[in-house]
Amino acid sequence: MTANGIPIGDVLLASGALFVIGLAGALLRRNAISIFLAIELMMNAANLAVLGYAAALHSLEGQIVVFFVIAIAAAEAAVGLAIFVALFRHTETIDVNQINLLKW
Repeated sequence: MTANGIPIGDVLLASGALFVIGLAGALLRRNAISIFLAIELMMNAANLAVLGYAAALHSLEGQIVVFFVIAIAAAEAAVGLAIFVALFRHTETIDVNQINLLKW
């Protein structure tokens, strides 16, 4: 199957590579904003896979799903950055190893 002339295997390979890069970034970084961006990269990798399958199957439902995921990601970005600003004002750091708000 092809997605608009691009083999679906190539689309899934690119999606998988983006997801692995995002996963490595989320697991190896200590800065909360870097982790946040890595999670966004993983969501975009999933969106790419959904769009690849939708194009290969000549379906518009995949584009609708991706539209809603992007809308949710935008709301998540706004809330996440607001949390980071509040966290920085409280602890003066966003290093995840130094944040211990839930500890006694």
